[in-house]
Amino acid sequence: MARIFIGVGSNEGDRLSLISQAIRHLGEAQGVRVLQMATITETEPVGGPPQGPYLNTVVEIDTTLAPHALLRVLQDIERRLGRMPSLQRWGPRPIDLDILLYEDQVIDEPTLQIPHPRMHERRFVLEPLAQLVPAGVHPVLQRSIAALLEQLVRDVIDA
Repeated sequence: MARIFIGVGSNEGDRLSLISQAIRHLGEAQGVRVLQMATITETEPVGGPPQGPYLNTVVEIDTTLAPHALLRVLQDIERRLGRMPSLQRWGPRPIDLDILLYEDQVIDEPTLQIPHPRMHERRFVLEPLAQLVPAGVHPVLQRSIAALLEQLVRDVIDA
C-alpha cells in the first residue's frame, strides 16, 4: 500500500455535500482506503476568472493503485459529480481532486505531475496537509510541509 495525499476542493453547488460525496466515492474505489481528512476550510479562489469561494481539505489514503490508475479514479469521480472538461484554467468547479503527494515519487508528464507543481505556493493546500503530515517532506524541494507553510506565511507577511 502506498500513502497518498489528495487535495479536495469545491466552489459550485452544494460544496460540502460534493466534498463528502467525493470522499465517499474515493473510499469505495477498489484498492483505496481513506485514512483521515483535514479540517475543511473556506478560501478565496487563486487565479482564474471571478468566482465564489472554495471549500478545501486534504485527504490521506492508502492505495494499491499506481499513480496513473489513481488519477483515472479521481477523474471519474469528478465526472460523476458534475465536473465538465473546460479550456478555462482555474475556473469554478463543483469538485476538484488533485494528487498532491504519492509517497516520495516525482512524476513530470503532460498529464500527471507529482508532487503537485504549485502546492508549495498555496496556503489552502499546505495548511490542511500540515494538519495531517507536518513532518512529511516535499520530494523535490526537500523541505517539510510545516517548513513550506511557515515560509509561505512569512513571505505573505513580508510582502
